[in-house]
Order: sequence, then C-alpha cells, then structure tokens
Amino acid sequence: MATDPSPKPDASKVLAQELMGEGPSQRGKSRWRKIADLVLVPLLSVFTALLIGAVIIVLSSEDVWIAFRDSIGAGLQTSLALIASTYAALFAGAIGDPAKIKAALESGDPMAIRRAFNPFFETLVASTPYIYGGLAVALGFRGGLFNIGVEGQLFIGAITSAFVGYSLTGLPLWIHLPLTLLAGFAGGALWGFIPGYLKARTGAHEVINTIMLNYIAFRLSDWLLTGPMKRPDSFNPVSPFIQDTAKLPRFFDSPIRFHAGFFLALIVAYLVYWFLFKTRWGFDLRSVGANLHAARYAGMSIFLWTVMAMTLSGGLGGLAGSNEVLGVNYNLAMAFSSGYGFDSIALALLGKSHPLGVVLSALLFGALRNGATRMMVVSGIPIDIISILQALILAFIAAPAIIRTIYRLKAPEEGDEGIALRGWGS
Repeated sequence: MATDPSPKPDASKVLAQELMGEGPSQRGKSRWRKIADLVLVPLLSVFTALLIGAVIIVLSSEDVWIAFRDSIGAGLQTSLALIASTYAALFAGAIGDPAKIKAALESGDPMAIRRAFNPFFETLVASTPYIYGGLAVALGFRGGLFNIGVEGQLFIGAITSAFVGYSLTGLPLWIHLPLTLLAGFAGGALWGFIPGYLKARTGAHEVINTIMLNYIAFRLSDWLLTGPMKRPDSFNPVSPFIQDTAKLPRFFDSPIRFHAGFFLALIVAYLVYWFLFKTRWGFDLRSVGANLHAARYAGMSIFLWTVMAMTLSGGLGGLAGSNEVLGVNYNLAMAFSSGYGFDSIALALLGKSHPLGVVLSALLFGALRNGATRMMVVSGIPIDIISILQALILAFIAAPAIIRTIYRLKAPEEGDEGIALRGWGS
C-alpha cells in the first residue's frame, strides 16, 4: 500500500502562523492591501453613515421642504446650508468652537479659556467608558465569544466600586483608590465568569446568558439603591457619595470634568494589547478563539481559556462602571449608564477587535455623543440622529460587503476579514 511522502502539517504550527500573520493567506498580501483591509472599510463606513445622515437631516427638515416649493435651487441651497450648520455644530460641540477658543486665549480669562476648551475635554470624558467597554467586547471576540453583557457588567462594577468607595473610611488615596478600582474589576469579572463557566462546562450560549444577566444586574441595582445602598438623607434612589480618597483626580477647575480615568483607560488598552499579542497566555486565548479544534489538538485548555476570556472581558466592563462612579458622578444612581455597554459592540467591530482601533473608535463615539447636544440646540435637529449614525456605522461594519460593493473595493482573501465566533454548543 503506497504511502503519502508529503509531510503532514503540524496543527499548532499552522495555527501559530495564521495568528502571527505568517500563514499562507497572509504571505501574498502587500503592505498597502493590509492597510486598506484594516483602515479603509471602517473609514468608508463612517463616511457613508455621515452621508446617509445628511440625507435624513434634509428629509426631516420642514424648512427644506418649504424652500423646495419655491424652487429647486432654493431647496438645494437650504439643504446644503442645513447640513453644513448641523455638522459644524456637531464638530463645535465635540471639539470646540475655533472662534471662541481664539477669543478666549486672547482675553486671558481663565474661566473663558476653560469654557472654550471644555467640549474637547468632555469628549475625552465621554470616550473613557467607551474605551473600557470596547476593550471588553474586543477581548471576548478574540477568544471566540460574543460578550453582549458589558452593560450588566458595567452596572455590577459600578455597584462594587461605589460600595467600597463610600463604606471604607480612613484610608489614604494610594490605597483606597486602587481598592475601589479593583472592586469594580472584580465585580465585572464575576459577572463575566458566570456565562464563561456555563459556556465551557455545559455549552450554554454566552449571548443568551449575558443578556439575562444584564437584566439581573439592572434589577439588582434598583433593589440596592432603594434598600441597602440608599442614601439615608435623600428621597431619590441614589447611593451615598464616595470618599474623597476614592475619587479619580481631576486636572482642571470647573466646568472641566476631565480626570485621570482617561489616561488609566489608555494604560489598560496597552496592557490588553500586550497581553493579547506579546504573551503566551494571550496567544493561547487567541488560538482558542481562532480555531477551537486546532487549539485542542495543540494541547491548549479550551475550558480554561473560555472561562478566562469571559472573566477578563467582564472585568474590563466593570472598570467602565468604576470610571463613571469614581471620575464623573461620585455616587451611584438608577440607570446611570446611557447604553455604554451596548454601544461597545459597535466599537469593537469598528476597531477590528484591536486595542488601538477600539481607542480610536471610542474617541469617535465620544465625539458624536458629546456633540449631539449642541447640534440639537443650534440646528434643531433631533439628538436621535446620532443614534442613527451609530446604527449605520455598526451595520456597515457588520456587513463590509455593502461598503465594498458601493465603492467597488476588492474582496479580501478568504479568512482575512472578521473574528470567528463559536456556534451553539461548541
């Protein structure tokens, strides 16, 4: 009986080559093609969403329809003016009005300068929980898991941070603040461990479990704020204020709320990058997410890294809640989060599940969120337009074939695009 003289590839080596970008599907790709695959589609997704948003803005404006009744030229002129004023207001609300910044700097008035630069710093404040949430979803994706429970993990992290922040007294800042952050991470990690363990042990799908745990976290928060954690001297369902030693330091006086949490989030983003791409543990986690069967053949523990991926992901989500309590609100109130956890799914997709991409995407979403209020006030455009823009960006990122078809871009080679998620029961 003839034998095949060709050597059989080692599954672990093939998997390592693919993860390090050295596999057969990567060797023939040019440097510019790689950049296009990683950057061009997300940028075109944002650009296309802004174009469609402009159309929606025009169609929803009564002034535009009145102008079109007079003439097509008047209608087009009014449409262009409305689009320009709307997006200019969005930019000014997110970054700042250049004219006001210049006037404030020339006046030398410290209060005027702080007010002029406040939109920019508020964008950074709004971006910080997005960074944590996006990293949480991205790390889950890298492990082959869809963590849709970041919003619930955020709530649990906020609860544990708030409790440690107001209940422990007499501690110096260098002890108390790390303890509150650790409590937030631990709370979120526990909320991620539960679906991770169920997935690894029973095959129960993490999407269903994390959605259900979201609602448990919401109702648990409501019960605590109307009972054990309710501030005695308040009629509102809020917790006591945290101690000064548990607050993230702020760098400027009022009205600027910019705090050290932003830089801490950048450090965490770097640590996630280092863990995923520079350590053996991160390699094992990505291996399990990239090819479950090859990872098992290579001797990696599927159970361990499934649980670990969801636990670490939940911990990052918990830090998002800690950030809001320790850096912005200084206490915990009902429904304090306005959907940071759910928006983080779009962030991870837009950032291609890479920490640097997540940070850049978080800055974009923070700018959109912060600029929406000024856009509504100046242009009279509903703030829901921002939600539409975010939804469009998510849709285009989730279905990149739409963008490639519109702009006639060459499709990527098979296996080059996207993060593989495990199916039911795997």
